[in-house]
Amino acid sequence: MPGTVLLLAASPVGKGRLVDAASVLPVLAAVPPGVLAGTDTANVVELADPLEPQAVLTRLRAAAAAPGPLTVYVTGQLQLDRRQRLPHLALARTTASTARYTAFPWHWFRDELRLRPAGATTLLLDLHADAETWELLRGTPLDSGRGNAVHGRIAPPPSRRTVAAPAYMKAVATILRSGFRPPVEQLHQQALARIAPESAGTDIVLSTPGPSAGDPHAAISAAVQSGRHSDADALAARHEQAAVAAHGPASEEALHWAEVRADLAMFAGDAGRSCHTWLTVATVRLNAGQSPDAPAVEAAVDRAHHQWGQIHDTARARELGAALAELRGRVPGRRQGALDHVQRQLRQLQTQP
Repeated sequence: MPGTVLLLAASPVGKGRLVDAASVLPVLAAVPPGVLAGTDTANVVELADPLEPQAVLTRLRAAAAAPGPLTVYVTGQLQLDRRQRLPHLALARTTASTARYTAFPWHWFRDELRLRPAGATTLLLDLHADAETWELLRGTPLDSGRGNAVHGRIAPPPSRRTVAAPAYMKAVATILRSGFRPPVEQLHQQALARIAPESAGTDIVLSTPGPSAGDPHAAISAAVQSGRHSDADALAARHEQAAVAAHGPASEEALHWAEVRADLAMFAGDAGRSCHTWLTVATVRLNAGQSPDAPAVEAAVDRAHHQWGQIHDTARARELGAALAELRGRVPGRRQGALDHVQRQLRQLQTQP
């Protein structure tokens, strides 16, 4: 099965630039696609200094939906949004004050890749952080999602008036230009050895292998891949019940498994059940005191909204649409006009038998 490769290099235009991210793309582009992917053949998508977060999201979503192995190469810089202080990948128009709206939220990588088969996704990262983000990441690991192999480094801010080079990713590309891709852990260690003299031990090193064979997510993923949707849901339901008993229904452990079941309903083609489950997750999070603009709350309502649009039963769509409209009033999300869209669709549904 062919692989898929997403090459993403992004950094702001102007004085906010910490790293010349796009300079690595010609070196990566000289590597045969199959070597980049570690497969016989591969499709490669390249994003050089993109302008809009939604454009990056569209390409990432398409890459995540492709069958076969996925390798994501990300070069760029991290900044915090001022409202929630969450890491974002800065894009061409990003400034310190506009990161929430002009940068790509890092948790979108986790959210979009979460549906892929366990062990089928690898991220190779060469990131520079501004001073605020660097202080945060020294105590809080960068979350790139469970089930993904993640290797790379995060470098501290370069000295003032200096634009850093993406040395780690250039080392990776140089190794791959030999025409052979070693196992990704070995590739990572070889790249680190090449940049050791200049990194001087200051970088945060990222090295997370993929999931183990005993991971329940791997068993669920295998069941979905073979079309055993009811078996996958039953296994997730058992883990959800155990988490509720051990930690409570509003715990992150229980909500994680509820979210897994919402995704499983989508895979099974049951948009109504998926929408209902996402609405329930969002409501539980809000009732537990989470902010309406918390990433997990926004994501739950956004996914409920998407699944609602896939429901063909008019009565069921009207019922869930009323609940969605109420939630959209509290959780507008990042896309303008989301509540108006629900209300317009509801008015149309009222005229249908």
